[in-house]
Amino acid sequence: MKLAEFLHTLVDFSEEELEDILSHFERKEVSKNEILVEQGKICRNLYFVEKGIARNYYLNSDGKEITQLFFGEGRFMSSLESFFQESPSTYYLEILEDSVILSITKEQLDLLFDRYHKMERLGRLLATEMLTKVVHKINAIQFQSARERYDFMLSEYPDITYRVPLGLIASYLGMSQETLSRIRKKKL
Repeated sequence: MKLAEFLHTLVDFSEEELEDILSHFERKEVSKNEILVEQGKICRNLYFVEKGIARNYYLNSDGKEITQLFFGEGRFMSSLESFFQESPSTYYLEILEDSVILSITKEQLDLLFDRYHKMERLGRLLATEMLTKVVHKINAIQFQSARERYDFMLSEYPDITYRVPLGLIASYLGMSQETLSRIRKKKL
């Protein structure tokens, strides 16, 4: 999904506003396995996924990668606490397949917030969406069975099993790869 289309679905920007907003984003083609943000470094950009898929993850005390969220086409992604608070990131942000992303710095985003009242509305809507995703993830891990978590993931990311290694999906779902394989086998 193109950024212009996405923005129009949330806020009714004029063509002039939209043109100016888009001019502040930089388009990049990024390769599979590229790390955009490293744990412990400050995240300087907010990204929009035009094509591709990415994830954020952290390393637990055993050094094992734990996937928190996936970001597919038509989604913004970042290490949000790092980006907005200019503090070291808790997460890595990794591209999982060759992708096209658009990026904007915090300074440019703040300039747009100051310039356009509608941008503040957009920011609130995006923050609400991200918070809702994190709450759903926490609730799923706390209250849902492994099968329910898998079904919910498929409703959020219908083609994820074709695009992302099963080990990363298992990590996201908070289960072993063996448990994920059993669930998938029963589903077929």
